[in-house]
Amino acid sequence: MTKVSPEFGGEVEMQLIQSVSADVSFDSSQFPKYKLGPDNQILEEIEENNKGPPLKEVVFQETTQLTEQHIRLSVRDLASKFDKNLAAAAKLSDEAKLREVASLEGHVLLKKLRDALEFLKGRLAGQNKEDVEMAISMVEALAVKLTQNEGELIQEKFEVKKLVNFLKQASEDAKKLVNQERSFACAEIESARAVVQRIGEALDEQERDNLTSGKKQEMEELMEEIQEARRIKLLHQPSKVMDMEHELRALRIQIREKCTISFKLQKELAVNKRAEENKFRLYDISGSETLGSIIRVEPCSDESVELSKCSLQWYRLSSECSRREPIVGADKFVYAPEPIDVGRVLQVDILANGQKVSVTTTGPIEPAFGLANYVETLQRKANSEFSVIVAQMNGRNYSSRSAHSFHVGKTRMKLCKGWITKARDSYSKSMQLCGFRGGGNSAAKSLYWQPRKGQTFVLVFENERERNGALVLARKYAYDCNVMLAGPDDDALL
Repeated sequence: MTKVSPEFGGEVEMQLIQSVSADVSFDSSQFPKYKLGPDNQILEEIEENNKGPPLKEVVFQETTQLTEQHIRLSVRDLASKFDKNLAAAAKLSDEAKLREVASLEGHVLLKKLRDALEFLKGRLAGQNKEDVEMAISMVEALAVKLTQNEGELIQEKFEVKKLVNFLKQASEDAKKLVNQERSFACAEIESARAVVQRIGEALDEQERDNLTSGKKQEMEELMEEIQEARRIKLLHQPSKVMDMEHELRALRIQIREKCTISFKLQKELAVNKRAEENKFRLYDISGSETLGSIIRVEPCSDESVELSKCSLQWYRLSSECSRREPIVGADKFVYAPEPIDVGRVLQVDILANGQKVSVTTTGPIEPAFGLANYVETLQRKANSEFSVIVAQMNGRNYSSRSAHSFHVGKTRMKLCKGWITKARDSYSKSMQLCGFRGGGNSAAKSLYWQPRKGQTFVLVFENERERNGALVLARKYAYDCNVMLAGPDDDALL
């Protein structure tokens, strides 16, 4: 083993210190401490007390805080937060640059230290040489560790740059949002100012209108007082206008009286003319010529043949009395007009002893009062029900006089007694419905119904209005079903 003299060792140490400290500046006053394992591997690095947390933790904390507060922050607060984070990211970038410079200095230091150890290795031998080789392996291990730290530093630098870019973009977006919200707020402020201005103008105009209306009301009251004063003056001092008004009023009264007298005279003349004509007539028609009443043929001369020995036939005349249609089945001296006869003149032929006498009503049959409103009320119902008595069934008198229900629906008609249905049919061409034409005191309340061929009924209603209403309503519903509902041979009249 070769010994190294103290002078030689001191000389080498002086040369090494001079060569290392000439170009390198140290951040700390002591050499870092490591724990070496087999083959001079660094197993654990003793952590140094840094001034702040690692860069990754700082970035993670800032990102988490931004994510949590993004919903709660307003646009302006978000913009200020982005600006603060941008400044923090710039500061972190500067710190990363300083660490990069320190890392570069560490590489230079390690390189010079390794060169000095290599130089010392060539000068030494024996145990000292082995110690130098061990020191060289330690320096190489430190270089590897420093290289790993540089890789992590580069990754952190990349993340910092990425965060800086993201924060810059977010800051710009936040500024745009702030500007946009500012413009919206300005527009709303201007709109609010305009609304306030319009409201103020409206209030001013309302005040002016109130003043004007007050003046108008005063003027109207003054005009009323003036007119009342003029009226009082005219009452105390009558003028020519007042005299003319009194004369006109008297003339109106006289004209009304003369019209009344003229109407009475015309009525008396008509009665006298009718009496003169009846002197030469053998028969006449009596009764109210309105719907819901009964008209009768009566003899008016001693030379008239009894009606029981005569044959009669009723006819409907057209509006111009140029054509007449026979009323099939109406061959009695009593006839009850039905709704189809309204507006037509009726005529009856009386054949006695080979002579035919024709008697005509004085005018067309008048409609019944209130029938139209009654039918409109029935139309509002889905199904109209009437209480009736069956007088005849299939041409024969019906023995039972119990009450039945007659239903007039929108698509069919039905006759039933309690739960028992006597007849039920839809509107069809074979169905017939008309007023009863067989005479009798209840003819105005009776109708003839043929649901189908071979089945007929004569139904008696409680009053004339229900009978006529049922006829009109059934014909309206049948017309909606494209069916003309009438009596025998009455289709031409509809």
